[in-house]
This record gives sequence, structure tokens and C-alpha cells, in this order.
Amino acid sequence: MRITARVDYAVRAALELAAVAPEALTSERIAVAQGIPARFLQAILRDLQHSRLVSSQRGREGGYRLALPASEISLARVMRVEQGFLADVRGERPEDLDYPGPAAALATVWVAARASYRRVLEEVTLADVVAGRLPAHVGELVELEDAWRSFGDASAR
Repeated sequence: MRITARVDYAVRAALELAAVAPEALTSERIAVAQGIPARFLQAILRDLQHSRLVSSQRGREGGYRLALPASEISLARVMRVEQGFLADVRGERPEDLDYPGPAAALATVWVAARASYRRVLEEVTLADVVAGRLPAHVGELVELEDAWRSFGDASAR
């Protein structure tokens, strides 16, 4: 699993907006609160606006706000704005892959991994994270003995 800085920043900016909804925040306030480079954040906020997750307003009461209730915006939805598919293999959807010989079942493994990834990211909303109330199955996953431990060297993660 790899989460780019851009995806991380987009989710954190959306969480900052969710925390103050329905109030609007300036990009500067979001950038400072989350330690996000201001120019990078501007591009992310534009992307979130184009996807209709965020709206903006000019003027004294202006700034950015969520365009939908935080309870209706999953982490996956925000992530897709910045990276497209949640899981792909060399830019292709796992279900579109066809491997020869002993690797034939590998596409099935990639699809299963994507389903697991989706189960968390589709079911956790901005409101859940802000409130610190995550779905039960997410709590169960982080309670697994090895959940907080990385294995092997950097190339094996």
C-alpha cells in the first residue's frame, strides 16, 4: 500500500474542513493547521472543487467548505480525486490482468487485496475520522497482533 503526499494532503485538508463544518476556512488556515505547503494545497483544493466535494466563496466570510456533509464523504472518494483508482497494477485494473502459467491466479490475489483496501476506505467517512469513531471492522483490524508492525526491508513493504 502506498499513499502519496498529494493523497495524504487531500484527505487531511478535507478532514480540516469537516472539523469546522459548516464554517469556511481559508487555504492559509488549512495549510498552517495541517503543515501542508500552500501552493500544493491550492492545487488540491481546486481538484476537490472540480470533483464537487469542496466549494469556495469569496469575500470576508469566504474560504473553502465541504460541499456535502462529512458523513457522506468516504476517504476513498477523496483519495480517488487525487489518484484515480484505489488499487492498480502498473496502471491497469487488477481484473483486466491475465498472467500466464504459475502466476495465473495472481490477478485474483490483487482483486482480493483491492477489496480489502476498499472495505476500509469506502466505509470510513470524514465524519468518522473527525469524531474518532471508526467502524468496528477497522478497529478489529488494528487490534491484530501484527497490524502496527512493518515487515522486511523497504522493498518488501
